[in-house]
Formats: sequence, C-alpha cells, structure tokens
Amino acid sequence: MKNPMLEVLSLLLEKLLLISSFKLFSSGAPSENKARNSFYEINDFLRGDVLEVPRTHLTHYGIYLGDNRVAHMMPDILLALTDDKRLTQKVVSNKRLILGVIGRVASVRVDTVEDFAYGANILVNHLDESLKRKALLNEEVAQRAEKLLGLTSYSLLWNNCEHFVTYCRYGAPISPQADKFCENVKTVIRDQRSVLASAILGLASIVCLGLASYTTLPAIFIPFFLWMAG
Repeated sequence: MKNPMLEVLSLLLEKLLLISSFKLFSSGAPSENKARNSFYEINDFLRGDVLEVPRTHLTHYGIYLGDNRVAHMMPDILLALTDDKRLTQKVVSNKRLILGVIGRVASVRVDTVEDFAYGANILVNHLDESLKRKALLNEEVAQRAEKLLGLTSYSLLWNNCEHFVTYCRYGAPISPQADKFCENVKTVIRDQRSVLASAILGLASIVCLGLASYTTLPAIFIPFFLWMAG
C-alpha cells in the first residue's frame, strides 16, 4: 500500500519542478563569478533594436540607444535606500536584484552593452519574429525608451523588462514569459489533486502544531479556494 504522505510530497515536488522548468520572469542580473566573453558585434546594432539575453531560467531585454548604450529595466533595492548615483549606477548584483524584486522598486537605466550582456550571447529583434508584431520605427522606439529612463515600480508579472521593451517596440506592454507562468499556475490550480494535497498538509500542520488560527484557517480556506478555482 502506498504511503499517502509520500504521494503528496511527490505531487508537490512534481508541480514545483513543472513551474521552475519554464523561463518564468524577464528580469536578469549577471552572476558575480561569470566570465565576460563577447559573442556579438556592437557595430551591427542599430539604435532602437531590441537586445535579448537568454539565460538559464530567464530572459533579459533592453533597447539599444547607440554609442554602446542599452536602456533596460532592472530591479534594485539600493534605489529605495540611497540617492547616491555612484552606488546605484554600479552593475546590479544578484542580491540587489532579488531584494529589488521583493521591494517592487526598479529603474529604467542605461548600461554598456558589455554590462547588459555580461558575457552572454545577444539576440537582436528576436521578439519581432516570435510575437509576429509590426515594430515601430527604430528612432521612435529609442525615443520611447529614453522618455522612460528613471525610477519605476516593478512587478514580475505586470511590469518587467519585457513589458518595457514591448511597449517601446510595439506600442503595447506585453510579456509572453509572464503569461506562460500564469498559465502554468492555472494548470496547477485546476488539478484537483492540489486540493487533496493542500488538505492533507493542512491537517498535518494542525496535528503537529495544534488548533490555532494560523493553522486552522489556512487548512480550511486554501483547499476551499483551490476547489472553487478548479
């Protein structure tokens, strides 16, 4: 006879791996230990081009402004802590980026192509093909990007770097990566086994921690909402 708890844990692990296997969010920061290697020719870029940097679990986007400059949206917690441009203009580290995502604070900033790519290969205007949308004139794209430079709010799902470049390039802020993530969340919610899994975990938390509002209420409402949403 199979162990129900092991089945529940296996199910949850399966769902977590399902979600994490996709390119979820379109904000990127360089790995601090990654070597810088060039796989592109800056002279081939045109002002207004969309530069795309594929990474392991994400894709980062920017608008080329010419003269080795790229405008891109980056979460950065330092923006909420200091106005010192000598600090905030430095390349955003992974720690600053993650805390910026949590704090929902970012900026549309300008960096060199090298700092933007940080050793990764660069795709140019790849969104034109994948989205099958007509792009605006390159100069208009660049001017839109320049007008948005500075502080901005940030949201992984509603206002990320892909929203920024698609607004500049096509006139409408969209993010296929965020849409794909939402679809996968819907798939998890609609799977009725999620209701059973959450109910069993809720009961287990009550058994281990006792009857209390912080254990009882989640044990009741989470399965209920999953059931209704499914």
